[in-house]
Amino acid sequence: MNRIFVILGIAIVAILVASSSLFIVDQRQVAVIKTFGEIKSVITEPGLNFNWPLVQTVSMLDKRIQTLDNPSPSAIFTAEKKSLVIDWLLKWRINDPRQFIRNNGVEQRNLENRLGAVAQAAFNEEVTKHTVRGVLSDERAQVMRNVKTRLEDESKQFGIEIIDVRIKRVDFVPEVTNSVYNRMISERKQVANQLRAQGEAIRDTIRADADKQVSVIVAEAALDAQKTKGGADAQATQIYGDAFGRDPKFAQFYRNLEAYRASFSNKSDLVVVDSNSDFFKVMRGSGGAGAGAADAASAKKH
Repeated sequence: MNRIFVILGIAIVAILVASSSLFIVDQRQVAVIKTFGEIKSVITEPGLNFNWPLVQTVSMLDKRIQTLDNPSPSAIFTAEKKSLVIDWLLKWRINDPRQFIRNNGVEQRNLENRLGAVAQAAFNEEVTKHTVRGVLSDERAQVMRNVKTRLEDESKQFGIEIIDVRIKRVDFVPEVTNSVYNRMISERKQVANQLRAQGEAIRDTIRADADKQVSVIVAEAALDAQKTKGGADAQATQIYGDAFGRDPKFAQFYRNLEAYRASFSNKSDLVVVDSNSDFFKVMRGSGGAGAGAADAASAKKH
């Protein structure tokens, strides 16, 4: 019975020793094996591995790309002594696990604190070489490239490689923001006024041209109308002349009738003249029509 307990105890101890001796390396990790605190080996391939318990320790490092955001954006002076607050980020990963542990230990936070300070110093030095306009527009990419180049050199001591450096946002310090906004508003208003003046000049040109075309069209139409009317009047005169030339008495009679028609165009018209005047000469002529017209005119007079 005691023998069974001894065997069972030995089996349990063996299982515990085996479980503490075996470890699995994930494909996203790197394992660093230390023997009495000294780095013995580095395992980069995923799989099941063995170590000596109580003698060796295993540290796991993440070999994926990491992101370091600027922990505390601060003001940086540009070449013209203007303050800018630059918010940046870094992309990095471990490429030398031995060097990483020697300089930073196994805590990633230790590296990020040191790397953040180095990156901020690199940005401070680089931004002071450029103007505000350059940092905000065309020289921004150059600033990021120069900072990345400097960090690539200094990051070798940390056992990492710099993948990318990016400027997320550039802001003015609060006391400068209002003046910058006011200047931007003034510039936009100036551009708007210029565009508005150009538009009004184009409008006036178009309107003047349209008025000119209208005047030309109206003048040409009036000229055509006068020509047409003149031709019609000439033709009518010719017709009247031909007709009246054949019978002068009829022509005189027709003119008198036109005069009567013009004098008595409305029923309320009243003409007071002597019935023996030349105006009623036609009505006093022979024939019933002329006598009747003369009597009517006499009655209207009285």
